[in-house]
Amino acid sequence: MVKEGYYFGVPPLLLGVLAATLHWWIAAGITLLVAAFVFYFFRDPERIIPAVPGAIVSPADGRVVVVKDEDLAGQPGKRISIFLAIWNVHVNRAPAAGTITDMQYRPGKFLAAMLERASLENEQNVFTLQTDAGLMVFKQIAGLIARRVVSWKKPGESVARGERIGLVRFGSRVDVWLPKEAQVMVRVGENVKGGSSTLALWPARLPADSKDTVVAAGKQE
Repeated sequence: MVKEGYYFGVPPLLLGVLAATLHWWIAAGITLLVAAFVFYFFRDPERIIPAVPGAIVSPADGRVVVVKDEDLAGQPGKRISIFLAIWNVHVNRAPAAGTITDMQYRPGKFLAAMLERASLENEQNVFTLQTDAGLMVFKQIAGLIARRVVSWKKPGESVARGERIGLVRFGSRVDVWLPKEAQVMVRVGENVKGGSSTLALWPARLPADSKDTVVAAGKQE
């Protein structure tokens, strides 16, 4: 469980214990159920991270609700959106290894995260990640119930594939944008797991002269 679970879960737990000692059984039952839900919501299970070269993993648990072609700053690409229900694990993970070159917090609305408009209009953290294959973008997006996006990383920090990078509290959405050369491996309606499900394959770029070097070496042999 992440530390936020203690901040939100301990107060109703203590209130529940106090109510029970005073024999206020209904109040005790309600507050203890709230505490149990909060502890469950902030769970943080370990995940097996794929070792496949070029694998882009899901930043979160949830259901794929969008897979579409979408330009970003004039560059052709693809967007994958994942909806997190309130019962999903809400710890977010880095979709690939690389360096966070930029992170922007954008205040906004709290529309239902299932809506397409939520990707543009809701409160969000936007990460730009420099990987061996190139630049990609992913977002933490708040929803109707989730009203706080939390990042544990800062620009300039390096992350490993599947590393924990933050969370969104109580129901949300994540978006992943990749250049058009990435091969999407999921479809709408599919359930995915943060850090362990492969969303796409995007192999690292070879240096411009690497192919010539390999050919020349072959000839020498």
